[in-house]
Amino acid sequence: MTDVVKVENVGDTTGGPGPEDRGVPSGVVDWRAVASATGPGDRAAAEAGVRLAYRRAGLPEPERLVWTRSPREAVRLLRGDLSSAQVPAADAAAVAARGASVREALRSRPWAAERAALHQRLGTRGWSAHWQAVGAEMWESTRIPVDRVWSGVIEELAEHRKDETRIRLLLLEAVLGQHDAAWLSVLDTGPGSRMEGLATAAGEAGWWWPYERVAVLSERPTELHRDEVGRLDREDGPALAYADGFALHAWRGMPVSGDFLASLRHLTADHIRTEENAELRRVMLEHYGYDRYLHESGAVPVGRDEAGVLWRIPLPDDEDVVMVEVVNSTPEPDGSHRTYWLRVPPTTRTAREGVAWTFGLGVEAYEPLRQT
Repeated sequence: MTDVVKVENVGDTTGGPGPEDRGVPSGVVDWRAVASATGPGDRAAAEAGVRLAYRRAGLPEPERLVWTRSPREAVRLLRGDLSSAQVPAADAAAVAARGASVREALRSRPWAAERAALHQRLGTRGWSAHWQAVGAEMWESTRIPVDRVWSGVIEELAEHRKDETRIRLLLLEAVLGQHDAAWLSVLDTGPGSRMEGLATAAGEAGWWWPYERVAVLSERPTELHRDEVGRLDREDGPALAYADGFALHAWRGMPVSGDFLASLRHLTADHIRTEENAELRRVMLEHYGYDRYLHESGAVPVGRDEAGVLWRIPLPDDEDVVMVEVVNSTPEPDGSHRTYWLRVPPTTRTAREGVAWTFGLGVEAYEPLRQT
């Protein structure tokens, strides 16, 4: 899925002087859409961007560009493991003789130079405001899949500690493509800029690895599922998946296994109560429903007042789950009154205190005219 949101590349959203007034090139790029794009991109455009990035860094263009279906497959290929990498023999041979990484010259130095130039134009406060207005929100949403891909590749491919070290070093040699969108959104990526090639490649490809003679590119994911706050989240399949079968599962941002998600279809209150992993137990409770668990586990209320009913669920090796049951005073169209369940801090002592907390108030300041 794709968030189609226009983001100013290096503009001002604070109502102050425009970018041209501050010596900052302007332009509009759909960077959020780039960050969340799925499916094959335009390979020719991505390759042109890669070649341009080499030239802008003062490097000879790579002799060969090799495509893989995921970052996992790329790392396998770079390690010389061809058992699961669907690439022609000539590509595999070229990767084996790829030469040294040129990421520092191609990405890190131009990146630092462009950031320093922009910082000098805007000043410290201007740079901070620009980052907060344009890149900060995207940084969080792109960091999550980056962290999950990183850990997922290591988990699947590292059989020994020595393997893990080697894989981490290979991952550090990657340019993150579309997942560099947050930083690219705040820098000048327009025609003639130092970042133009990197930005062009990011618009059409996933992670890629630049070396002296070869660049190894990976496709974007085939699936991406997130919740309303941007966390990886899917109940009935992988939250992030690639064409070679590399798949990562998550529930509201928490990494879980596919088998665990499948088991949620057959949950019972007893299964939840006996789960030893506290984090997995919380996922189970969220999926099962706190109100349903309360009723089926024989829980009893620990307090009642004019605001509602306070319930407490003791959980082994974890903090208590405390809920307030409230009834909407505004009737539904059929005349019934809807019941809501509000999770509140475990230190909550009364229903009134819990409802006040949901409004960001202390119990003394909470004086509702009407509870809705």
